[in-house]
Amino acid sequence: MKFFHDFREFAVRGNVIDMGIGVIIGTAFGKIVDSLVTDIIMPPIGLMLGKVDFSNLFINLSNEDVHTVLEAREAGAATINYGLFVNTIIHFVIVAFATYLIIRQINRMKKAPMESITKKECPHCFTSIPTLAQRCPNCTTYLDELPSSVKSSKNPRLKVRVR
Repeated sequence: MKFFHDFREFAVRGNVIDMGIGVIIGTAFGKIVDSLVTDIIMPPIGLMLGKVDFSNLFINLSNEDVHTVLEAREAGAATINYGLFVNTIIHFVIVAFATYLIIRQINRMKKAPMESITKKECPHCFTSIPTLAQRCPNCTTYLDELPSSVKSSKNPRLKVRVR
Protein backbone atom coordinates (compact mmCIF):
# COMPACT_ATOMS: atom_id res chain seq x y z
CA MET A 1 0.00 0.00 0.00
CA LYS A 2 2.90 2.36 0.67
CA PHE A 3 3.98 1.97 -2.96
CA PHE A 4 0.60 3.24 -4.24
CA HIS A 5 0.57 6.03 -1.67
CA ASP A 6 4.05 7.16 -2.72
CA PHE A 7 3.10 6.93 -6.40
CA ARG A 8 -0.02 9.03 -5.80
CA GLU A 9 2.06 11.66 -3.97
CA PHE A 10 4.50 11.71 -6.89
CA ALA A 11 1.75 11.93 -9.52
CA VAL A 12 -0.22 14.74 -7.90
CA ARG A 13 2.84 16.82 -7.16
CA GLY A 14 2.67 20.04 -9.19
CA ASN A 15 5.78 19.40 -11.28
CA VAL A 16 4.54 16.11 -12.74
CA ILE A 17 1.15 17.56 -13.65
CA ASP A 18 2.77 20.65 -15.17
CA MET A 19 5.12 18.46 -17.20
CA GLY A 20 2.21 16.34 -18.46
CA ILE A 21 0.28 19.41 -19.54
CA GLY A 22 3.43 20.73 -21.23
CA VAL A 23 3.84 17.49 -23.20
CA ILE A 24 0.20 17.58 -24.34
CA ILE A 25 0.43 21.23 -25.40
CA GLY A 26 3.79 20.57 -27.08
CA THR A 27 2.32 17.70 -29.09
CA ALA A 28 -0.59 19.85 -30.22
CA PHE A 29 1.80 22.70 -31.07
CA GLY A 30 3.92 20.26 -33.10
CA LYS A 31 0.88 19.26 -35.15
CA ILE A 32 0.05 22.91 -35.79
CA VAL A 33 3.62 23.64 -36.91
CA ASP A 34 3.65 20.51 -39.10
CA SER A 35 0.46 21.68 -40.82
CA LEU A 36 1.90 25.19 -41.15
CA VAL A 37 5.02 23.86 -42.88
CA THR A 38 3.29 21.25 -45.05
CA ASP A 39 0.14 23.13 -46.02
CA ILE A 40 1.02 26.83 -45.90
CA ILE A 41 4.78 27.48 -46.18
CA MET A 42 6.00 24.80 -48.58
CA PRO A 43 3.36 25.13 -51.37
CA PRO A 44 4.23 28.79 -52.16
CA ILE A 45 7.95 28.01 -51.98
CA GLY A 46 7.43 25.06 -54.32
CA LEU A 47 5.39 27.27 -56.67
CA MET A 48 8.16 29.90 -56.73
CA LEU A 49 10.69 27.18 -57.57
CA GLY A 50 8.71 25.89 -60.54
CA LYS A 51 5.80 23.91 -59.05
CA VAL A 52 8.00 21.60 -57.00
CA ASP A 53 6.35 19.40 -54.36
CA PHE A 54 9.04 18.99 -51.72
CA SER A 55 7.39 15.94 -50.18
CA ASN A 56 7.98 14.02 -53.45
CA LEU A 57 11.63 14.94 -53.94
CA PHE A 58 13.76 11.84 -53.56
CA ILE A 59 16.72 9.97 -54.99
CA ASN A 60 15.87 6.47 -56.19
CA LEU A 61 18.59 4.00 -55.16
CA SER A 62 17.00 0.99 -56.83
CA ASN A 63 16.30 -0.04 -60.42
CA GLU A 64 12.53 0.36 -59.91
CA ASP A 65 10.72 2.96 -62.05
CA VAL A 66 8.86 5.08 -59.46
CA HIS A 67 7.70 8.70 -59.62
CA THR A 68 6.58 9.46 -56.06
CA VAL A 69 7.72 8.56 -52.57
CA LEU A 70 4.47 6.65 -52.05
CA GLU A 71 5.08 4.53 -55.16
CA ALA A 72 8.63 3.84 -53.98
CA ARG A 73 7.38 2.70 -50.57
CA GLU A 74 4.77 0.43 -52.14
CA ALA A 75 7.39 -1.07 -54.47
CA GLY A 76 9.85 -1.47 -51.61
CA ALA A 77 12.43 0.65 -53.42
CA ALA A 78 15.28 2.21 -51.45
CA THR A 79 15.15 6.01 -51.62
CA ILE A 80 16.74 9.06 -50.07
CA ASN A 81 13.80 11.36 -49.30
CA TYR A 82 15.55 14.73 -49.22
CA GLY A 83 12.30 16.65 -49.81
CA LEU A 84 10.82 15.31 -46.58
CA PHE A 85 14.11 16.17 -44.90
CA VAL A 86 13.80 19.80 -46.10
CA ASN A 87 10.25 19.91 -44.67
CA THR A 88 11.57 18.55 -41.36
CA ILE A 89 14.34 21.16 -41.24
CA ILE A 90 11.84 23.98 -41.80
CA HIS A 91 9.59 22.44 -39.13
CA PHE A 92 12.52 22.40 -36.69
CA VAL A 93 13.47 26.02 -37.44
CA ILE A 94 9.91 27.20 -36.77
CA VAL A 95 9.67 25.25 -33.49
CA ALA A 96 13.10 26.48 -32.39
CA PHE A 97 12.20 30.09 -33.21
CA ALA A 98 8.85 29.88 -31.38
CA THR A 99 10.57 28.30 -28.37
CA TYR A 100 13.20 31.06 -28.41
CA LEU A 101 10.49 33.74 -28.40
CA ILE A 102 8.67 32.08 -25.50
CA ILE A 103 11.85 31.65 -23.41
CA ARG A 104 12.91 35.21 -24.20
CA GLN A 105 9.55 36.54 -22.97
CA ILE A 106 9.74 34.43 -19.80
CA ASN A 107 13.25 35.73 -19.08
CA ARG A 108 12.03 39.31 -19.52
CA MET A 109 9.29 38.75 -16.95
CA LYS A 110 11.70 37.35 -14.36
CA LYS A 111 12.91 39.83 -11.80
CA ALA A 112 16.57 40.64 -11.86
CA PRO A 113 18.31 39.17 -8.83
CA MET A 114 18.97 41.67 -6.09
CA GLU A 115 22.58 42.53 -5.66
CA SER A 116 23.90 41.50 -2.30
CA ILE A 117 24.67 44.38 0.01
CA THR A 118 28.27 44.47 1.13
CA LYS A 119 28.73 44.73 4.85
CA LYS A 120 31.20 46.30 7.23
CA GLU A 121 31.53 46.33 10.98
CA CYS A 122 30.55 49.32 13.09
CA PRO A 123 33.72 50.43 14.94
CA HIS A 124 31.72 51.30 18.08
CA CYS A 125 29.24 48.45 18.63
CA PHE A 126 30.82 45.85 16.29
CA THR A 127 27.58 44.92 14.55
CA SER A 128 27.34 44.21 10.84
CA ILE A 129 26.00 47.17 8.85
CA PRO A 130 25.81 48.07 5.12
CA THR A 131 29.05 49.44 3.70
CA LEU A 132 27.39 52.65 2.52
CA ALA A 133 25.88 53.41 5.94
CA GLN A 134 26.81 56.81 7.36
CA ARG A 135 25.19 56.10 10.70
CA CYS A 136 24.96 52.82 12.60
CA PRO A 137 21.30 51.76 12.97
CA ASN A 138 22.12 49.89 16.21
CA CYS A 139 24.14 52.35 18.28
CA THR A 140 23.19 55.46 16.20
CA THR A 141 26.82 56.56 16.02
CA TYR A 142 27.78 58.70 13.03
CA LEU A 143 30.50 57.04 11.00
CA ASP A 144 33.25 59.44 9.97
CA GLU A 145 34.62 57.86 6.83
CA LEU A 146 33.20 55.95 3.94
CA PRO A 147 35.30 53.06 2.64
CA SER A 148 37.83 53.91 -0.07
CA SER A 149 35.94 51.78 -2.60
CA VAL A 150 32.89 53.99 -2.13
CA LYS A 151 34.87 57.24 -2.26
CA SER A 152 36.35 56.37 -5.63
CA SER A 153 33.06 55.26 -7.18
CA LYS A 154 31.79 57.21 -10.16
CA ASN A 155 28.27 57.51 -8.73
CA PRO A 156 28.50 59.63 -5.58
CA ARG A 157 25.66 59.39 -3.12
CA LEU A 158 23.28 62.34 -3.25
CA LYS A 159 22.01 63.92 -0.07
CA VAL A 160 18.45 65.17 -0.11
CA ARG A 161 17.31 67.64 2.51
CA VAL A 162 13.65 67.96 3.29
CA ARG A 163 12.47 71.20 4.91
